[in-house]
Amino acid sequence: MLPRVNQMLFFEIASADEEEAAAQYKARIADELEDGLLIENPINLTTSRMKRLFLGDELSIYYLSEDGIKHYFDSHVIGFRDDVVKMIKIRKPDPDRITKVQRRHFLRVAADLEIAINLSGNIRFVTVTDDVGGGGISYICDSKWPVKPGMEMDCWLLIPYKNGTIEHSSFKAEVVRVVDLVTGRKQVMSKFIAISDSERQKIIRYCFERQLEFRGR
Repeated sequence: MLPRVNQMLFFEIASADEEEAAAQYKARIADELEDGLLIENPINLTTSRMKRLFLGDELSIYYLSEDGIKHYFDSHVIGFRDDVVKMIKIRKPDPDRITKVQRRHFLRVAADLEIAINLSGNIRFVTVTDDVGGGGISYICDSKWPVKPGMEMDCWLLIPYKNGTIEHSSFKAEVVRVVDLVTGRKQVMSKFIAISDSERQKIIRYCFERQLEFRGR
């Protein structure tokens, strides 16, 4: 069941700031387009203040069906339309990706960051990521390393910020998928299975700095 015109959407905005990420908003669907939904300016449920959204903002949304069940989906801002009032255009949800179970969304960005990997059997190597996010990372490595789906890895990620500071984030990840590349190397996709909130926030902060960098181009 897709959300309808005049239906109220409730959502959170993905943010590296903990207070902002916890804030909840509501916005009415004003119109449905072929490639998206137009929503009114969102209102903060706690302060009743309007919230300005930006192109690319990631949203974790739910709406209520007539029987009172919450339906969740992820979306993002894809544009704006000036009418009597300014409307915000968000990506229309794929019906197959609407769920009754809440999913915590984490932004992922392309990034070449140095990462140290420690596999079982005392196998260690250093390589670079190809994308990172608050829920997991992906990296490229030589085919000689015996990385397989289901394996657990201890990882140390080097994170440079725009202000010149450098942080290290340590975590345990599980390999989800391994792709053999035409270059003869491997792409390894993984999800975090043990990471502290403070270590995750370091990665999320980097992701949002990268997102702002992409916006400014």
